[in-house]
Amino acid sequence: MGLFDFFGGGSPADKAQKLKGKVTQKYGDPTTRQKAIEQLAALKSADAVPVLMQRFTFMVEPQTTDADEKATVFDSICELETGAVPPVVEFLTKSDSASSWAVKILEAVLPEPEVIGAVTTELKRLGAEYTRDPEKKEVLLHFLLGKKDDRIGPSAQPFLHDMSDDVKMAAIKTVASAAFEPAREDLLTLLVTEDTAKRVQTACVTALVETGFSVHGFREKVEGKLPGGHFIDKAGVVKKRGS
Repeated sequence: MGLFDFFGGGSPADKAQKLKGKVTQKYGDPTTRQKAIEQLAALKSADAVPVLMQRFTFMVEPQTTDADEKATVFDSICELETGAVPPVVEFLTKSDSASSWAVKILEAVLPEPEVIGAVTTELKRLGAEYTRDPEKKEVLLHFLLGKKDDRIGPSAQPFLHDMSDDVKMAAIKTVASAAFEPAREDLLTLLVTEDTAKRVQTACVTALVETGFSVHGFREKVEGKLPGGHFIDKAGVVKKRGS
């Protein structure tokens, strides 16, 4: 009997949906879930990807089993190469969880500029509106950290105003690494605003030191917020003493 003989006919999408319940079965005999993963991988179809991606949205014990299963899913999706891109991007758009896995897959099958394009597009869609779980925004912003692309600064800047301090921190680091000068006033405003969390203010100071952005128009207020060991030079740039 072939691998899918017991399912009868049907498209790969139909077969994938029949296996969804077993793939997402968190408790019980793990071999049931593992066999379903193998059967989905054997389809070698983009139609199986949405169901396979669901395995990234939860954890099982022991951790070694969880890691092994997720590695199997990752490898089977990556084997589809660019064929996996549309369903993975759709998952990234629709799901608030497992975004790090979606980005890892895109990194594995696409050139970096195309991955940056997918990430910045999703950030633009998300905007700085409130979300119950800010992790997705953090994941996307951290992916952009240290990369060079003209789309990064504009996509990260709105998140300096996010409701979540963790998202603000990620955005601060990203606009600083991109040396995105249009975000200068946003950084300075965030630094001098009274209700800004101390750790966010500290991150702003670090960003100003790294970028060399002028504090023009904010000098007096910024001086009152600088931690010990920092000063503003004659050019209006925040410096760290001894560096």
